Amino acid sequence: MVVLITGAAGFIGSHLVDRYLSDGATVIGVDNLITGADANLARARDHERFTFVRVDVASPWDGLIGQVERLGNTPNLILHFASPASPIDYFSFPVATMMANSAGTHHCLDAAQRWHSRLLYASTSESYGDPLVHPQREDYWGNVNPVGPRACYDESKRFGEALTMTYVRSAGADARIIRIFNTYGPRMRPNDGRVVSTFIMQALQREPLTIYGDGSQTRSFCYVDDLVEGIVRCAASDATLGRVVNLGNPEEYTIAQLASIVSEILDVPLHVKNHPSREDDPTRRKPDIGVARALLGWEPKIACTDGLRRTIEYFRLV
Repeated sequence: MVVLITGAAGFIGSHLVDRYLSDGATVIGVDNLITGADANLARARDHERFTFVRVDVASPWDGLIGQVERLGNTPNLILHFASPASPIDYFSFPVATMMANSAGTHHCLDAAQRWHSRLLYASTSESYGDPLVHPQREDYWGNVNPVGPRACYDESKRFGEALTMTYVRSAGADARIIRIFNTYGPRMRPNDGRVVSTFIMQALQREPLTIYGDGSQTRSFCYVDDLVEGIVRCAASDATLGRVVNLGNPEEYTIAQLASIVSEILDVPLHVKNHPSREDDPTRRKPDIGVARALLGWEPKIACTDGLRRTIEYFRLV
């Protein structure tokens, strides 16, 4: 099996590279490294079944297609994960974010048709916006501000979903979509702006934990190993053709609760510093994973406290 992974040097993408190599696949990793890190691929770099191509997926794919086809085996599976994914990143690279999820998705779909490959498009729970339905099911259309500051991410991901489904319906593409809810674990960047990495680094440095608003907004946190298992199962399943599948942990925590848990694990006094709420920040976020359970037999296994301990140990070393 040959797998092409865009965003291969990113947090989730690099874990997918390692998983597919471990499973015996040949892996082609693609990344432009604007938010990914070469260090995330340290385990894969010397592997005989791994090839890395540094390129922007939003640029024309003529050169990339040539490189891939010269390798001799074209991909059976394309996983499209190339996109800045944390607020600090997509606020820093808003146009690049939109292009990765629009032009980049278009190129992935065209390549999948050329190579008769299966495609999995990585979308996001941000597709639901600030939801009016709780928990969020795949058939909920969302409540998204199309011209707000987060639209460069939210709406480009929604466009990528629409384009993927258009290829399924009009061109018979073998494609599926996952919506990823908050995920954490080793290889997160300490300064990526996500709440888990921010809280851990602040607590390790004995600084107040930054909370936007009053901390009553909720999130559901999935450890990266659980997410990767769900992705692999979804990509391998014929039953997910033309489907959207939520992948996340349905255990719901307020941001204030998460701050308390991180402080307790690190055995440091809980001190917080409240800032004004961020515009269009969702008030509640929790996946309904009934589809993933029914089609994939998947649900998260790693408890939040256990995953946080593993992540803290990683951050102690970075």
